[in-house]
Amino acid sequence: MDFDVLIRGGTVIDGSGQPGRPADVGIVGERVVAVDRIEGATAATILEAAGRVVTPGFIDVHVHSEIALLGEDHRYGGLLQGVTTHLTAPDGFGWAPLPPGPARALWGATRFAYGDASEAELSFDWPTAQAYLGTFRGRTPANVVPQVPHCAVRLAVMGWEPRPATPADIAAMEGIVREWMEAGAVSLCLGLEYQPSAAAETAELVALSRIARAYDGLYAAHIRQRALGLPGAWRETMEIGRQADIPVHISHSFVNDMTEPLLEEAARTCDLTLESYLYPAGCTHLVLMLPQWAQAGGPEAMRARLRDPAVRARVVAAMDATLAEGQAQGARGVFAATTSGRYIGLSVQEAAATTGLPPGEFAVRTLEDEAYTLLVFHHGGTEAEHRDITARTIRHPRMLVASDGIYHGAQPHPRGYGCFSRVFRLAVRELGAVTLEEAVHKMTAAPAARFRIPERGLLAPGYAADVVVFAPDTVADRSTWEQPYLEPVGVDCVLVNGQVVVERGRPTGRLPGRVVRRKGS
Repeated sequence: MDFDVLIRGGTVIDGSGQPGRPADVGIVGERVVAVDRIEGATAATILEAAGRVVTPGFIDVHVHSEIALLGEDHRYGGLLQGVTTHLTAPDGFGWAPLPPGPARALWGATRFAYGDASEAELSFDWPTAQAYLGTFRGRTPANVVPQVPHCAVRLAVMGWEPRPATPADIAAMEGIVREWMEAGAVSLCLGLEYQPSAAAETAELVALSRIARAYDGLYAAHIRQRALGLPGAWRETMEIGRQADIPVHISHSFVNDMTEPLLEEAARTCDLTLESYLYPAGCTHLVLMLPQWAQAGGPEAMRARLRDPAVRARVVAAMDATLAEGQAQGARGVFAATTSGRYIGLSVQEAAATTGLPPGEFAVRTLEDEAYTLLVFHHGGTEAEHRDITARTIRHPRMLVASDGIYHGAQPHPRGYGCFSRVFRLAVRELGAVTLEEAVHKMTAAPAARFRIPERGLLAPGYAADVVVFAPDTVADRSTWEQPYLEPVGVDCVLVNGQVVVERGRPTGRLPGRVVRRKGS
């Protein structure tokens, strides 16, 4: 027998950006061994791909999926789109290496992105980075790639203290970053609008970035746009790249009239990329609408402040102002998930009206009553404006595709089930903004090279057999704001490490995923 798996009769788009070509793909074990016209070969499994394209598995460099992959209801949300590799610790969220008490506290602060996973399924006994990564062994259908979770790093050394780090603090944090990089992390990842990372000064970020750079890692960040403004936050990122001599990456952004000049500026000063999911809405928790001073110190400090009537009045007034400003711009925050299940599908203003409370007072009471609140934040603007930004964003050579998917709640953002298929439908077929080969490149070889992920991103002999077979003329997202869990169409077959995990568009139940560590680690 020549192969374990033979994918026959398709058009191979190998991830490099080069034109597709007719070819068969031969797989032995976990590896691709042939990409060519293969005549007369035998295989234990033959997959017919006539009329289909065959590509490397897609890589999602920003997705809140690591808990879902361990067995939650939506563990296949990415795989059904062809995503075979997920990066951990988006926005710097993570829970290791921490003692169980602090790990559980940080889990509570990040739970809005992960839902109500039973703590019986999460040990929180992760005293080392390696201990946490061991959680995935034999339990995931997709690969996971570690990043350094800055929230956990800072919490381990400084707790929730909203103050600048001392030299001793920085030295201790450097040791934890080094531990993660030794464990194979590809980048230092941060969420600079989330606690406790929001208190980090640029000098701290530069120092920790230098450790990551010593291991050929990246700096990847949800930037502090609210505190510094968008241009200021981009320029802080550029300055970190320049001072630490490290490639930098900006999470969930777009190319528009404000960011395009910043990309041109970055090209002269540092090595910068960005990612986008190409929807006219974001998704995060209600807490992020508060002023940074009200969030400082984490959830318990925030709730303690709200018990002071004078402070609470200030917070209510600030929330009213933020909501009014957003409404004037056509933006609206719609409840996607709450611990009580209330208000789903309603905007903050609509939900407030059901209670008879002013919007700011309602929002603050909700923060007091609910352990977490997840909202989809619609940006406003017209459909034509969104399509223009989509085309400008996907065309930019420094842009990668990433979903920022969240896999829980009654009505989460549809990007979790639709992002990658949406690119093929909207950006390739409807807008003609990029070719199919260019789109695949932004999902495969480009992120693999950028994040130093070994043996992924290309369909070539010697590479891991992470493979997607899909119909180029019909592949499409179906998830919507009201029905975000609708599965995509047109993705016929997905393999992870040589095993079929999606067949005829349905999960097979196999769990061949593994931890993939940084190239050279």
